[in-house]
Amino acid sequence: MTLDQFVQIFAEQFDETPVDQFTPSTDYKELDEWGSLTALSVITMVDAEMEKRITGSNLLACTTIEDLYNFIQKL
Repeated sequence: MTLDQFVQIFAEQFDETPVDQFTPSTDYKELDEWGSLTALSVITMVDAEMEKRITGSNLLACTTIEDLYNFIQKL
């Protein structure tokens, strides 16, 4: 999966946030819609789409979508 594909699938986890707000440099924890349910959706998406397992702590340790993508690629 490329970074651009990851950004697109990541954005799909948000119902209210416009897609154009998602770029590799987006600090996802700063988005108004970010919360525990969205975090669970992202964790589930990573498991289903990338067959990798991450935790809430992993999400908190990353800042941008690209940071998260790079972390996942190293797993």
